[in-house]
Amino acid sequence: MIELWGRKNAYNVQKVLWILGELALDYRHYDLGSDTGDLETPDFLALNPHARIPVMRDAGAVVWESNTILRYLAARYSGGDLWRQDPFERSLAERWMDWELSKLQPDFIELFWGFFRTPDASRNMAQIEAAARRCAQHFELLDAHLQRQPYLAGDYFSVGDIPCAVCLYRYFEMGLVHTVTRS
Repeated sequence: MIELWGRKNAYNVQKVLWILGELALDYRHYDLGSDTGDLETPDFLALNPHARIPVMRDAGAVVWESNTILRYLAARYSGGDLWRQDPFERSLAERWMDWELSKLQPDFIELFWGFFRTPDASRNMAQIEAAARRCAQHFELLDAHLQRQPYLAGDYFSVGDIPCAVCLYRYFEMGLVHTVTRS
């Protein structure tokens, strides 16, 4: 049975939970992380020496890093639906996964931490607004791409859609869209 470690409300864990549901896979979930110190135990560090979530174990194989877990699960269990066999077709999904990790997620996390995890009196509104503008630019790029095709990789839902969709969902659920000015 697949085992997954990480808080259900953690951004990167939500990516893994989505694909587990998408593939209808049975799994056991261990809710840990945050400030409890449970990521620093010898048992957890044996799974991931970086003390970060999510971590997944499948038939003895331990995989960490959310997008790597997505790739693994899609390659192993999707039968080519979420993970194309053709390397070029697969790259159409993977490029969006890498873009989400290198561009979209850092700006979103800066916005999230700057606004929601920082007390009102300590917020740097100029920094928050700059992160919000960068997020808006990223979403405009995604929107323009999706106006030409239904999914990021083309005509089919793929592993590449999940990371960007999780970010979009969390962004709009924050309620910041109308709070922070866009220019």
